[in-house]
Amino acid sequence: MIFADTIANYWPQWLSWDAATLVFIFIIIVATIFFARLADRLLQGYFKKASLKLRVDPTGYRLLRHLIVAAIYIVGLIVVISSVPQLRTLSVALFAGAGFAGIIIGFAAQSTLANIMSGISLAVFHPFRVGDIVTIHNEYGTISDLTLRHTVVVTWDNRRLIIPNSIISDEAIINWSIEDPTVIWPVNIGISYDSNIDLARSIMEDEARDHPNVMDHYEVSRIHPEVAQGSEIKVLLTELGDFAVNLRLMIWVRDRSLAYFTGCELMESIKKRFDAEGIEIPFPYRTILYKKDMHPNAVPKQEAEGPGTGADVGAGAGRGAGGLHFQETSELSGDSGDPDE
Repeated sequence: MIFADTIANYWPQWLSWDAATLVFIFIIIVATIFFARLADRLLQGYFKKASLKLRVDPTGYRLLRHLIVAAIYIVGLIVVISSVPQLRTLSVALFAGAGFAGIIIGFAAQSTLANIMSGISLAVFHPFRVGDIVTIHNEYGTISDLTLRHTVVVTWDNRRLIIPNSIISDEAIINWSIEDPTVIWPVNIGISYDSNIDLARSIMEDEARDHPNVMDHYEVSRIHPEVAQGSEIKVLLTELGDFAVNLRLMIWVRDRSLAYFTGCELMESIKKRFDAEGIEIPFPYRTILYKKDMHPNAVPKQEAEGPGTGADVGAGAGRGAGGLHFQETSELSGDSGDPDE
């Protein structure tokens, strides 16, 4: 009895609730979680059907769904606080000092508040929508979800990139889907100086016209009437390099998601046609000279016979390990033009 009285003296008064109050609080907590999850599922299904039926942007619906779920949790918390007299007294004291507490909370949770405000801004001004193909932070992917705190991007290799909304608001975004999904895609290939430029241009244009993902003039002119006949596929000489004549194939593709793979397939087909037609593509090589085979006072001299012939073209020589002299050319190869992948 003495021990029980001692415990009662030190037992906090706000914990001296009856069993009915504890059961009521437990029921409120369980009901809040249940109704929040139920509302989330019901709203998700309803908004999805409404978006498909009305053909409207689901981005705002997603943010509204998160706001409704958050409101349910807040209501449940208010009910729990109001059911306990001690907590009501504590909440009144907290509201009385709300000004000072707001300053403290503002400094402590400024990043969270910034993410929430940025999420609302993204939902209102629509720089991107759920389902858009974008490039953010040098990552290419599809917007899969927009919440109050962060945005979820599914990258091209099926990774989930979670970016805080405040960072996205301050970041430059490439939206490949907004207004016009068509893309002009470059495919860069270098040929040797001995090769026929006109023949190489003709081969590249033929391979582009035969590819199913490359848009013809009729498709392009429906979206871009200013594009002239025959200019939907171009091959431009972009540079007279040290060891190659660099050509760039410019094509129209229906969607950014098809552009990279289309460029890779065109590069392969053009390489096979070049091999069949005798168009040479420069490649890197290395000439090794052993020090023991060189005269002590002699300086090696070699004539450059052009890339791909095995002769040194004098693109830089240096002393290697073990008494070796290395001379090598600059590396030249085709490029699909993709900056992201």
